[in-house]
Amino acid sequence: MKRREFLTATAAAATTLAIAPPIRAANPTRRLRAGFLGGAHSHASAKWRLVRESPDYTLIGLAEESATVRAEYATQGAKFLPPDELLTACEVVFVESAVADHARHALMALRAGKHVHVEKPPADNLRDVEEMARLAREKQLVLQVGYMWRYHPGFAAIFELVRQGWLGQVYLVRGMIGNQLGSERRPEWAAFAGGGLFELGSHLVDALVRLLGEPRAATPFLRKHGDFADDLKDNNVVVFEFPKATGLILNATLQPNAGPQRVFEVFGTNGRATLRPIEPPALEIELAQAAGPYPAGLNRVPMPTYDRYVADLAELAAVVRGDRRLSVTPDEELRVQRWLLRASGMG
Repeated sequence: MKRREFLTATAAAATTLAIAPPIRAANPTRRLRAGFLGGAHSHASAKWRLVRESPDYTLIGLAEESATVRAEYATQGAKFLPPDELLTACEVVFVESAVADHARHALMALRAGKHVHVEKPPADNLRDVEEMARLAREKQLVLQVGYMWRYHPGFAAIFELVRQGWLGQVYLVRGMIGNQLGSERRPEWAAFAGGGLFELGSHLVDALVRLLGEPRAATPFLRKHGDFADDLKDNNVVVFEFPKATGLILNATLQPNAGPQRVFEVFGTNGRATLRPIEPPALEIELAQAAGPYPAGLNRVPMPTYDRYVADLAELAAVVRGDRRLSVTPDEELRVQRWLLRASGMG
């Protein structure tokens, strides 16, 4: 292995070890009783499978009103329960319902005294997230929001670069996330003024705001350019202003083969870091001068094996057991929600 490749691989391994949540042993002393309030979200089925297979959880069942959604889970042997019975039987609740129901279900679970993982976005307003945070604090409950790249090794490496100052002064962050949304799903997303930016672009807004802190302003350009009989904002740009940096997030729901083009890129006075594609992760770090473990020049950073949601669920179990604290604090959740709403023209 060449020296640069060795140093880069060593840096990647150190970064991953420094921030990755602990994964519990195969036979933890106590499995956590878990249930799902809703299963309609696009991330729900994967999380259902992981919870069912995890040594950290005992999956109790699913509360779901939609016959169509219930039929999907019936093929996986799901046990269906009314919401009140599910809440009685569980200590951890996964809110994986449609976005419009996230706040209602998360508040229901918190008021019942349950730890909650709520799918993103957690609400279409700030008031409901403030109430979630208040209940979690008062009742000493865990509240985790399901932004899918919070435990991603590429984002972890970028956060470390910025926090250590290895990129110099950061002056620009830009990201793009798109998909080709089927016509049957567009009405669901069109129910929110922010459209695709609110539903899908939220992942990159989350990363940007947590990376750079409190913005000064957010200016959205939300447009409907698709030839469909709805009002979905399907071609969107938002410009964030920070004290010494600009953030630019692009989102479109009209893009075929969008996955390989998803990107998160940070520019500083000593170089840049580019994560493209985001999945599977491919990270380049290019530096004018060596910094930390990274030599000057172009570094292609090896990424460890990455599966969505695995580390989220492991951290949730560890926090519920009291083994560690959440990576994202309630105050950070509120900041992300506040600026997501402003970026989406909804707050």
